[in-house]
Amino acid sequence: MSDQNQVPKKIQNEKMGLDQGAVLTTIQKEKYIQDGLHHTDDLFIRELKINGKLIKIFFLDSLTDKTSLETNIIKPLIDSTLNDFKHVITSAKLVTTTNLDIAIEMIPEGYCVIMEDLSDTLLLVPFPNEHSGRIEPENERIIRGSHQGFGEKISENIQFIRERISSSKLTITLSTIGETSKSKYALIYLSDITDPEILKKIENRISYIQTDSIQAPGGFEEYIQDNTYSPFPQFLNTERVDRVVSNLMEGRVALIMDGSPTALIFPVTFFSFFQTAEDYNSRTTISSFFRMIRIFSFITTVCLPAFYIALISFNYEIIPVEIVFSIKSSLEFVPFPPLLEAAIMQLTLELLREAAIRLPNPIAQTIGIVGGLVIGTAVVEANFVSNTMVIVVAITAISSFVIPSNELSTSSRILGFPLMIGAALFGVFGIVIGLTLILIHMCKLKSLSHPYLYPLAPFDFSALKDTIIRGPIWSMKARPKDLNTQNRWKTSHERGWKKDEKSD
Repeated sequence: MSDQNQVPKKIQNEKMGLDQGAVLTTIQKEKYIQDGLHHTDDLFIRELKINGKLIKIFFLDSLTDKTSLETNIIKPLIDSTLNDFKHVITSAKLVTTTNLDIAIEMIPEGYCVIMEDLSDTLLLVPFPNEHSGRIEPENERIIRGSHQGFGEKISENIQFIRERISSSKLTITLSTIGETSKSKYALIYLSDITDPEILKKIENRISYIQTDSIQAPGGFEEYIQDNTYSPFPQFLNTERVDRVVSNLMEGRVALIMDGSPTALIFPVTFFSFFQTAEDYNSRTTISSFFRMIRIFSFITTVCLPAFYIALISFNYEIIPVEIVFSIKSSLEFVPFPPLLEAAIMQLTLELLREAAIRLPNPIAQTIGIVGGLVIGTAVVEANFVSNTMVIVVAITAISSFVIPSNELSTSSRILGFPLMIGAALFGVFGIVIGLTLILIHMCKLKSLSHPYLYPLAPFDFSALKDTIIRGPIWSMKARPKDLNTQNRWKTSHERGWKKDEKSD
């Protein structure tokens, strides 16, 4: 069977190197394939001795159905008495080639490469590993886009990623962590994009971990993050396959663990936590609008209760007169100062939220209704809390739920407490002091030694296209400058068809 008839078009149309089979020995060809796949740890090499001939089978463990491989290739080869192994293997999609570059490109497509000692010919047979997929994670739902999430098997998760990035440059580094548990984990990156210094730094920090057991990616986060006591998350957690893939294409590194459906992505910036997969499936104006709403929601969650306390306690002259009378009437019989009032409501909200997480879904919904209606109405009627404070806390809670990242959502609610204390002591001036300290901390914060507040600090105008707003995808030609990627450009053209149509 010829290369042109059997090799997929994507491979046919690529400019391949010269045939290597005639000039390389078996050992050299094996090394050539390993180098071409960048020594990824999920590349398996099976050796067979058939009728005095050495046969090697190359395949990716994460993509190949090993049961079919054993049944349709290995067993027939072992049982065969024929000297020509090409006549033993029967497959409608069998590809014959002497070009090692083609073999390297086809292995990430789910093909097995069969190589016989002292033979120039390579056989390529597809044995893709079938899977049932996984429904979208509950905490990262979207309307438009993929609804596939990770599972708890590391091989299955690697397969999900490889199916979306069918490139020989995608590299998997498998290892274990924990002197007792020996938990398996994988570092995933694109060898032609990711900065080698980032990889070196990650591997160096992981090498210093000495513990009995780490069972989830969050354990890695504790050990290798730059600032353990910062309220801001410095690594991005996600259960979405498409989110991991998009970050890998930017030049970042992903870490997954056996037994956990969560992937850890690093390094990231503050604005990474406001991005969703849906942003890139909607038009620019819509995506930008919702992204600005998310950032505004973060500011609202952090500042609104403190701002209310400052206005009531110190700066009431800012409030319009009509609203002053309404607020005064609601506060008339409340025995607590605004700070204590806000703290009680915020803590009550956290209790209800924690209870809803721990309970089964039907009961959790009941708790939400009881907590929101019954308790809220009861505390107002008992004059423990004012109507205005209930509204402020409700808006704060809704704003926190808008933030896509659960970790950043929790951080924003925690940051609200010290700001409330500052507002109760110094009014609006206390809020300004608190926000200034938070901003200074964010400017100093690093994610794997990369600036957390990039592209605002340091300022990079070209990177603003994908931060507070989302510019047109065709205009985002470059990868983030702070990642120092080996290949800076995603594309060299914007929309060339416009020039063609104008010339017509």
